[in-house]
Amino acid sequence: MTNAALERRRRYAGPALFSYGFRIFFLSAAIWAAGGILLWLPVYLGLLPFSTNFSALDWHIHEMLFGYAAAAIAGFLLTAIPNWTGRLPVNGAPLAALASLWLAGRIAMLASSSLGPALTGIADAAFLAALAFVCAREIIAGKNWRNLRVLAVVTLLLASNIFFHVENFVSGAADYSIRLALAAVIVLIALVGGRIVPSFTNNWLSRNNPGRLPKPFSRYDAVTLACTAAALAAWVIVPAAIVTGWAMLLVGVMQTVRLARWAGDRTTADRLVLVLHVAYAFVPLGFLLNGLSIVAGLPASAGIHAWAAGAVGLMTLAVMTRASLGHTGHALQAGPATQAIYGLVFAGAVLRVVAALSGNVLLLESAGVLWLGGFLLFALAYGPILARQRPAWAEARC
Repeated sequence: MTNAALERRRRYAGPALFSYGFRIFFLSAAIWAAGGILLWLPVYLGLLPFSTNFSALDWHIHEMLFGYAAAAIAGFLLTAIPNWTGRLPVNGAPLAALASLWLAGRIAMLASSSLGPALTGIADAAFLAALAFVCAREIIAGKNWRNLRVLAVVTLLLASNIFFHVENFVSGAADYSIRLALAAVIVLIALVGGRIVPSFTNNWLSRNNPGRLPKPFSRYDAVTLACTAAALAAWVIVPAAIVTGWAMLLVGVMQTVRLARWAGDRTTADRLVLVLHVAYAFVPLGFLLNGLSIVAGLPASAGIHAWAAGAVGLMTLAVMTRASLGHTGHALQAGPATQAIYGLVFAGAVLRVVAALSGNVLLLESAGVLWLGGFLLFALAYGPILARQRPAWAEARC
């Protein structure tokens, strides 16, 4: 970052939460992840009446994808893109406007029975539309053509959000759009995770544990990503086809090998790095379980929750904690609270998969409580960090 750009950012005098995208969106994501499950559990158990234009299950899935995950993705992209392009971060009033659009979408989904389908859809989709526009403007202005594929995934997520409302209005359910949205997020994790997991691992091992390092990106990774996208496309379109099941199993094996190439077994001493590998492991697990659900009759929700609760939940938390510490001038160390956050959400994801396989409601409730506890702890432990201005010496390190 140039001295002039750094000086312009230092002159920002507004609230700390709106000084950088990761602050407001990571905190909002965590609060909604906990709050959404706190609302969903009694609804699922029939203890709380729930009235929207959507089924309770579709609302729950929508809010985890387009509420929680979209906010976490926004926080990551609005922080990463300035590093990719060398341009100033979006902050102040434009960032507050983006956050307001996200909040308006959450309110609209809850009030959909009063707002009606059209207004609800417009209010809900506005955030991702604005985010896609901002990301496109920054990537194109910075001539950062390599990351146009990340923009393509965000655009796909926007399309699936719009399709969610159209599909629900036409048929009363949103099965295709939900699969499309989850597939888009998994592709994003495969793309970005394939960049940051081996990179952070390589940096840590080079300094602290010399020896075997992660394999660099190669033709194997490219083929794996292409097969991943193809298998997910088949799953979106023909989720019950036998060919889709075998494609899922093949990609599950390929993604397992890809993860093994990143030397995660050598990072147990650093939880900030190790959690990236553990989180990514839910990607191949999801493919394997989804494949087995088609070819062997396992419950389909097991694989879906391996992706949603495990890959999405834990990977976003791994990125949120690391970025929050690094960009606020704190040491990149996973203290007791951070390790507890990881442990709670990891245990919640595992229990949710086991609950899906066994049909045990008590395990499902326990998984929800663990997930809720992990994100609530993130909000409590990292909220003060995110809401404070970073020290001047940390600014100079950008």
